[in-house]
Amino acid sequence: MVDDSTRKTLSNIPLLKTKAGPRDKELWVERLKEEYQSLIKYVQNNKDADNDWFRLESNKEGTRWFGKCWFIHDLLKYEFDVEFDIPVTYPTTAPEIALPELDGKTAKMYRGGKICLSDHFKPLWARNVPKFGIGHAMALGLGPWLAVEIPDLIAKGVISYKEKTG
Repeated sequence: MVDDSTRKTLSNIPLLKTKAGPRDKELWVERLKEEYQSLIKYVQNNKDADNDWFRLESNKEGTRWFGKCWFIHDLLKYEFDVEFDIPVTYPTTAPEIALPELDGKTAKMYRGGKICLSDHFKPLWARNVPKFGIGHAMALGLGPWLAVEIPDLIAKGVISYKEKTG
């Protein structure tokens, strides 16, 4: 079900230990520390492999995450805002990652620009609670979605390259 490349990527993202969500006060603080450590390691691994493709930050409580993600296609960088809230039932429930500016541009998206995660993602997430975290959601959810959807949206003329100004 998981290819070798994905397996290698996953093996380099630290697993989390604390099963806690936003309602779990002190335990949530511990979980957030693990989330940040795991995300930092994943981003560093991506940079080392010349595969840097997102930036994330959160609000003070760690319940709302936002940033940028990008996809390189034909040597052009397509950049998108990314955002998600941590569900109250996290980590049992994975976050629903959204790219608001692409809302309504593909069938593989829900209202508000939430990406449609594959039938493979949710069972895999469920089997790995509480070990999977935000980094895993990015690697298994958003990364593959971008790789499939963005080239298709470009080919259909739904999105086009925007030159950076300034």
